[in-house]
Amino acid sequence: MGKNEAYTFVVDNLKIVVAPSRQKMGEFSAMKVSKLIKELLSKKEELRMVFAAAPSQNEFLCELTKDKNIDWTRIVAFHMDEYIGLPANSNQLFSKYLTDHLFSKVGFKEVYIINSQAKDIQKECDRYEMLLKEKPIDIVCLGIGENGHIAFNDPHVADFNDKKFVKIVDLDEKCRQQQVNDGCFPTITDVPNSAITLTIPALLSGEFLSIVVPGIRKAEAVKKTLTMNISSECPATILRTHSNAILYLDKDSAKLFDFKAKTERFEIK
Repeated sequence: MGKNEAYTFVVDNLKIVVAPSRQKMGEFSAMKVSKLIKELLSKKEELRMVFAAAPSQNEFLCELTKDKNIDWTRIVAFHMDEYIGLPANSNQLFSKYLTDHLFSKVGFKEVYIINSQAKDIQKECDRYEMLLKEKPIDIVCLGIGENGHIAFNDPHVADFNDKKFVKIVDLDEKCRQQQVNDGCFPTITDVPNSAITLTIPALLSGEFLSIVVPGIRKAEAVKKTLTMNISSECPATILRTHSNAILYLDKDSAKLFDFKAKTERFEIK
């Protein structure tokens, strides 16, 4: 694999791009999402997008915001999860991450923030769910956690048939440890025990999914996502059922999966 080349293959319905580096992974994913945004805006007046907040998204968001030809004033933005119990000025809030890396850099038509400071968290979940359901979601930009979670749907709370679009969840220990591994919190005791999350049906309701997963610590989760039976034991396996999803990896996150043995290929367009 050359420095500007990617290896592509398909597992069930899920398309996978293995980039030669983390930076190239960010460039490839941003290029595809940018092209998709422009194509959709040529057909409709407004887009609705959901964004993940994590260091894994750094390169993707950096590259996406460089595109000056996207009409952000016709895009409504949501985020997919938020901690419960952090102070309003906390740097670890996902709304703060997305403000710093995305919302402050381009001018969206509207940005809807999950308010984890609400007095009634269940009412806040209901409010956010109502906003999400007002119109279909066009694009979801997400990642995969070290325990295979998508958003904060850890294995013990993941429900592929969830009746809700937004719910309160308890975070498992591996999920909380990941936040320490990512450098977001000094110790696991500093990580909140609960969060608000979009559910798996909410994420899968997006017409297009762009999944960005770099780094060696994600290699085991990637292997499980691509090889395990589809079940909540590894919530990300459900991504293999979506008809318009692309998983972007770097060499590190793809390390444990023998992608070179795959023969079913697709072309990056």
